[in-house]
Amino acid sequence: MQTQIKNSETNSKGRSLLLAVCLVCCAFCGYFATLMSVYLPVVVRELVGNVGPEELGEVSAWIASMFLFGWMLGGIFFGFLGDKIGRLKAFSIAVILYSSLNILIGFTQNWVLIVALRFISGIGVGGTLVVATILIAEVWPARSRAIALGILAVTFPVGIVSAGIANNAFSDWRTAFLPGMIPLTAAVTAILFLKESTEWTRLQKPGNQQGSTSLLLTENRNNIIKGSLIFGTMLIGLWAIFSWMPTWVQSLFADPGQGQTERGITMMLLGGGGIIGGALSGFLINYLGYKRTLLIAFAGSFLMCFLLFKTNRVFSEIIYLESALLAIFFGISQGALSSYLPELFPTHIRSTATGFCFNIGRLATAAVVFFVGTLVTVLGGYGNAVLVFSITFLIGFAVTLLSPEARPHTEASII
Repeated sequence: MQTQIKNSETNSKGRSLLLAVCLVCCAFCGYFATLMSVYLPVVVRELVGNVGPEELGEVSAWIASMFLFGWMLGGIFFGFLGDKIGRLKAFSIAVILYSSLNILIGFTQNWVLIVALRFISGIGVGGTLVVATILIAEVWPARSRAIALGILAVTFPVGIVSAGIANNAFSDWRTAFLPGMIPLTAAVTAILFLKESTEWTRLQKPGNQQGSTSLLLTENRNNIIKGSLIFGTMLIGLWAIFSWMPTWVQSLFADPGQGQTERGITMMLLGGGGIIGGALSGFLINYLGYKRTLLIAFAGSFLMCFLLFKTNRVFSEIIYLESALLAIFFGISQGALSSYLPELFPTHIRSTATGFCFNIGRLATAAVVFFVGTLVTVLGGYGNAVLVFSITFLIGFAVTLLSPEARPHTEASII
């Protein structure tokens, strides 16, 4: 009996340390994913010079899109790697990759090199977010797993808030990239003090190996298609808005010298709303179920996008409120999807399948976001261009509405 209590306490401490490391590393994923967007007009003008709106949009699109391509590839690749070499090893490698590359960005003098570094750091960010989710899903007890994953989903918007704070705290954008040392330290901590997922380790024993074609079984294939559509449609709209929100806010000011404070506050509110939504997601799932929770998230996101980008022609304080409400619905969706998708799949393909669902939509996202600069000219402004992407929320709503109530795959939790 005493041995069982001691093991339980040890496992509890290990879970707590794991959660803390994942929270830090995923928060900095949000920080670095958003940081370049916050400073984008400043970075491009420093490295390229005073350029017109069309060239500014083109260079900015390269920087934003290549990061997304890297994110997509990293999520898929590290998802596969997590099934092959273990969740903890894949997680640590991904964190080291994105943190070290973002530190290097702070010393870069060429915008083409920044595009390359953003692409590679995106690979690390994509891998970190996927494998951290798998780790928590496999280690946390079933009774509170949705809440723990909701908390994990909150970390990305925490990073967004931090990027907004950095915008106001650091006038030099290069200094804002140096905190990459923090997740780098967390990755070293994971290597030294954390153990591999017991659920994954158990499958490595002789006789527990599963067939490599299990991913193509009908049930798994259907869940991959459904998960990819639901996550991808939310992702396209979310990333277009988060990437171009600071530039849209700036476009509402006639004087280019204005808008820095407003850009920072808006991004902090987007992050703050996402934190609230993510924190609520686990409780909403337990009370309403996955389907109703996701329907609320999609409908609310579309409505708030319409109000935000269709009714504002000059900057006013109502933008702060509308941005925060939009982010709440974003946060709910991310918490719900982070909890739901990993449980759709058995352990031996969970990381690969979840990585695919999380990231295949980024291929379309990176491609369409790349053409935002062109849409700005065609549609007459950043607001109209970004509003186009909110149509994806209606597609996600329809897919969710036509899907049966989620009955996720469950396995014994590691306690």
